[in-house]
Amino acid sequence: MNIEIRELTADRARILFHGEGHTFMNMLTDELLENPVVGIAKYTMEFQFSDPELVVTTDGSKDPLTVIREACEHLRGYCDELLENVRTAVSK
Repeated sequence: MNIEIRELTADRARILFHGEGHTFMNMLTDELLENPVVGIAKYTMEFQFSDPELVVTTDGSKDPLTVIREACEHLRGYCDELLENVRTAVSK
């Protein structure tokens, strides 16, 4: 996954996600919004097939890249759990 950081401050980030679509961005923004330090987590796509740009703000207690990284770790955990459940179901 290629990203381009367009803006980064102590409490705000704007990041372009090259080649990603609504599926990943919806999951990521939903996960980010579960974090109580996140104020805004939204993405926009200028055109139907353009790259999405994510905007994240925090209350300043954590930097936005940290909360994005934590959200991605949580998503990876969900996927790992799903894969393990599928493997278990297939082996029965």
